[in-house]
Amino acid sequence: MGADIKSLRSRIRSVDSTLHLTRAMGLVASSKIRRATRNMNQSRQYAAAMEDLLKVLRAAPECERSPYMKPAGQGTRIIVIAGDRGLAGGYNANVFRLAATEPAAEFIPIGKRACERYEKPVVSSEHFPATEAQRMADELCRDFLDGKYGRLGILFTRYRSMMSQEAVLEWVLPLTGTEEHAAAGPVFEPDEQTVLNAAVPTYVSGMIAACVRESFASEVAARRMAMDSAGKNAQEMIDRLQLQYNRARQNSITQEITEIVAGSGL
Repeated sequence: MGADIKSLRSRIRSVDSTLHLTRAMGLVASSKIRRATRNMNQSRQYAAAMEDLLKVLRAAPECERSPYMKPAGQGTRIIVIAGDRGLAGGYNANVFRLAATEPAAEFIPIGKRACERYEKPVVSSEHFPATEAQRMADELCRDFLDGKYGRLGILFTRYRSMMSQEAVLEWVLPLTGTEEHAAAGPVFEPDEQTVLNAAVPTYVSGMIAACVRESFASEVAARRMAMDSAGKNAQEMIDRLQLQYNRARQNSITQEITEIVAGSGL
C-alpha cells in the first residue's frame, strides 16, 4: 500500500511538471500570435498587389513571349516551409506528408525542422528576413531562366483561423497566361514584357516572404491549441491520480486504525 501511495505521488508530480510546461508554452505562443497575424496580413496585402500587377501584365499579348511563361528546363523545385520547433500538433507532419506526394522534386527547406529533415543548413522560419527572401528569389529566377529546372512551388501552411490551418502547395513558376485581354489599360514603359521580366523576382520574393509569415502564424496558432489541449488532458490526469491517491491514502489510514484496534484488544 505504501508503495502505491509513493508511486501515485511521483506520477502526480511528474504530470504537474508537464502541466506547468504546457501552460508556459501556451502563454509564449499567445504572446506571439498578435505580431504574427499582423505580419501575415501585411504580407498578404503586398503579395495580392503584386499578383494584381502580374495579372495585368500577363493579359498583354507581348508577355506570352516572356521566358517566365515558357520553362526552358525540366524538373521541379519546391520551397518547403516548416517550423523551428515541435509541440504544435500536426503542423510539421502535415507539411512533410504533402511534400511526400512530390518525391521527384528538389526541396528547398525553410524552418529548422525542414532543414533537419532534408539535411540542409538551418534557415529559421520565425526570423526570416526580407533580404533572404530576395536573395532566394533572385537565385531561383536566375536558375529558371538558365533551364536548371522547369517548375517552382511553395509548400506552406495556410492560416484559416485559430482552430484551422491547412498545408497547401502553390505553384509560382512558370507564370500562367490569362484569357483577359483588356482593350485599354495601363501603359508600361519601355514595354509590358520588359516590365514583367523585371517584376517577377520581386513577385517571387514577396510570395516567399508572405508564405513564411503565414506559416509562422499557423504554427503559433497550432501550438497554442495543442498546448491548451495538452494542458486540459494533464489536468484531467492529475484529477484522476489525485482521486486514486486519496483513496489509497484513506485505505492506508483505515488499515492502520484497524491494526491498532486489533492490537489493543489482545
